[in-house]
Amino acid sequence: MTGPAPTGLPVEASVPAVQGALATAGAAVVQAPPGAGKTTVVPLRLLDEPWLLGRVVVLEPRRLATRAAARRMASLLGEPVGATVGYTTRDERRVSAATRVEVVTEGVLTRRLQRAPSLPGVALVVFDEVHERNLQTDLAMALTLDTRARCRPDLRLLAMSATLDTARVADLLGGAPVVSSEGRQYPVEVRWAPPRPRQRLAESAAAAVERALRETEGDMLVFLPGAGDIRRVQSLLAGVGDRVDVLALFGALPVAEQDRALEASVPGRRRVVLSTDIAETSLTVEGVRVVVDAGQARIPRYDARTGLSRLQTVTASRASADQRAGRAGRTEPGTAYRLWSKMEHAARRPFATPEIELVDLAGFALDLAIWGKSAADLRWLDPPPERALDEAQALLRSLGAVDGDGRPTGEGRAMAELPLHPRLARMVTGSVDRGLGPVACVLAALLEDRDVLRGTPDEIPVDAEVRARLIADDRARHPLADRAALASARRRAAEIAGRAGVAPGAARGRPAATGGYSPGPGAGPGPGPGPGPGPGPGPGPGNGHGPAPGECGRALALAYPDRIAQARGGARFRLRNGTGAWVPKGDPLADEAFLVVAELDADRRDSRVRMAAALDAADLDGAAGAAPETSVDLHFDGQRGEVRRTVTRRLDGLVLSSSAGPAGPGPETVAALVAEVRARGVGVLAWSDGARALQARLSFLRATFGEPWPDVSDGALATGVEHWLPPALRTGRLKSVDVARVLRGRVPLSVAGRLDELAPANVTVASGRSLAVDYRGERPKVSGRVQDFFGTTEHPTVAGGRVAVLVELLSPAARPVQLTSDLPGFWAGSYAAVRRDLAGRYPKHHWPEDPSAAPHRPPRPPRPGGGTGNGRGRPNRPPARRRRR
Repeated sequence: MTGPAPTGLPVEASVPAVQGALATAGAAVVQAPPGAGKTTVVPLRLLDEPWLLGRVVVLEPRRLATRAAARRMASLLGEPVGATVGYTTRDERRVSAATRVEVVTEGVLTRRLQRAPSLPGVALVVFDEVHERNLQTDLAMALTLDTRARCRPDLRLLAMSATLDTARVADLLGGAPVVSSEGRQYPVEVRWAPPRPRQRLAESAAAAVERALRETEGDMLVFLPGAGDIRRVQSLLAGVGDRVDVLALFGALPVAEQDRALEASVPGRRRVVLSTDIAETSLTVEGVRVVVDAGQARIPRYDARTGLSRLQTVTASRASADQRAGRAGRTEPGTAYRLWSKMEHAARRPFATPEIELVDLAGFALDLAIWGKSAADLRWLDPPPERALDEAQALLRSLGAVDGDGRPTGEGRAMAELPLHPRLARMVTGSVDRGLGPVACVLAALLEDRDVLRGTPDEIPVDAEVRARLIADDRARHPLADRAALASARRRAAEIAGRAGVAPGAARGRPAATGGYSPGPGAGPGPGPGPGPGPGPGPGPGNGHGPAPGECGRALALAYPDRIAQARGGARFRLRNGTGAWVPKGDPLADEAFLVVAELDADRRDSRVRMAAALDAADLDGAAGAAPETSVDLHFDGQRGEVRRTVTRRLDGLVLSSSAGPAGPGPETVAALVAEVRARGVGVLAWSDGARALQARLSFLRATFGEPWPDVSDGALATGVEHWLPPALRTGRLKSVDVARVLRGRVPLSVAGRLDELAPANVTVASGRSLAVDYRGERPKVSGRVQDFFGTTEHPTVAGGRVAVLVELLSPAARPVQLTSDLPGFWAGSYAAVRRDLAGRYPKHHWPEDPSAAPHRPPRPPRPGGGTGNGRGRPNRPPARRRRR
């Protein structure tokens, strides 16, 4: 027998059913409560199955759980890790040729599938803790199912969980049998301990721990949202008792500290393990009889407005609370303290929301692109939201990870090899050739974990370079430095550098005394226990000088090309997508022209920038996907009457530069002018009085004779503007168009010579005066003083005598007297009455009794002597010169 001796764990009774299901159906679903032993027992019991001709790969959702599960299975076999049972995480691998059970993290399985879709040498894939619905678990299951359908029908699948919608999972696995294990659960007494008004979480949790120490016995597991909360509670419990060990347990801790928290307590001492939800189901903490549950969890959520995934503290579901409480009843009756009320518990969500519906899908989308299938072509428990997936694919295009058709580029494949978000992976891969590799590794380590500076938002500087220098330069100091976070970031930066093949050290920096931090002996006063920011872990970031000026901005622009921001005054900026952002006015970055924003608070209309770096305008062209575009816009300026040419250099919503001037001659200018006339009418042209008069004359002839006289109305001209306007343009200005010449050019040559004959611009009357004919009314009309028409015996006509001109007779003061279309009739008729009236008002003028026979009397010549006279028979004299004083 290859497996271990009987363990006595409840799941042992279900093992035969699991073996039979896998042998016949090739897939199975195991449902067993926490503590049943499914993770460590079931894989080992399958080692002697005749169909198991390869390795068992067990997928765990967390690195800490991966190592712990492998060690537990190895201990059951009495072997060291790396023999029959081994494990692989993104940073560590302990396997050998003898390894038959390999526990891996989610990303490891996905990478193996991408490299070798047939999974050679693997006979069974076990998906543990499926109920947690992590994004990578859903992805790995979808890819594995596709592999099984395409090329590995012999590949067996096993899904295991504490609480699970077994029917849905069984259906996803092709109707797999469901095996349930009742487990062994002792009763757990739930005690409600809601916080006092205005009591903070850390204070409430510490008070509950002290209460539980008084009221209960045994080791205690305390569930808190995150590492920061754990550190605060740990500080509050520093003096809880000499025989109590307060230990922390979360993923970012060094392995030795994680192992210490998982070990059984020393006889005579009590353990208080402060843990994140990592210990909820996928990890066993030995000896626990008491649980204190803060009832909260930190989960990633996707913000569609900013394209960010941020960890947010949310209320844990009822199912999560039940699993946490169950940890107290695994070996004997226990007690669970819940830091909320029973009424509040009833209002909580029954289950947690799948991560695929909450987070940024950029890495997920890149994996799908490399796999070569769309999400619609794969099988999911819950398919990815279309909008989030579309935005993820757009981000990948901006990063250069996929082409316009969604296929992965060489850069995208290189990015997928790094265990980083695609933004950070692009920053690292793209920085190597630019000489920014060490800086990019430091920034990637900084951005994927918590900030290395601690304090209030108004205290912490925005500049990412301050943080990068603290990580890269072991001599740099800052009063807000978090020493534990610095140590973690340095380790992670070295790991990333090793994976990316980046040479160690960031050795082109300015003196470390610049930028609000300074070298000095000893560790800075940053909060948190642990080693100070002294020498880094061997060669790599932490031993050299900090980044040179501008390096952080150039590197960050590769990761965040969509978050380049331009100053708009008053410490406010505009992001590339058009949204607003701001930095505190006293911050050194407030006066920069351009920033690359790495972190921002998107809870407000204008987001507050939490972390950014200055970017030189000259570096915009070098940012991945950030090449500015130059556009030329031609528009008509109504005030100037010309086409203006505006050249704009733009980066999406950012206007980098703009210049305007008159558009030169060319087809685009002509097209713009034609469009303007068509849209606004020919009234935009520079019409002279003569041009309008000519338009009226031609319109009269068109109305009188019809064709071939042209239609030159405003509407007709606008309709055919593309024909007559281009030849008439001499410059890019409409005012340069000679409209009268355009109108004459539209008259056919066959009738052009008769224009002045049929529609004369003026008629000459008996007085010898030439009077203008107005063709704009219903009938042509001339206006003149009554005396101008003395001696006229025939009424004026146009159109070859067809149309009598309407004559408007005016008084000497140019006031209307009579409107007539029959001058001879007027002389013989109503003139007598008009004459009496005019003679009375204008006695100095000559009013003959028979105007048709009376010659026109010319005006009196001026008196000799110059001037026009002064009314007293003396000529006007020029004014005398003023005498100078």
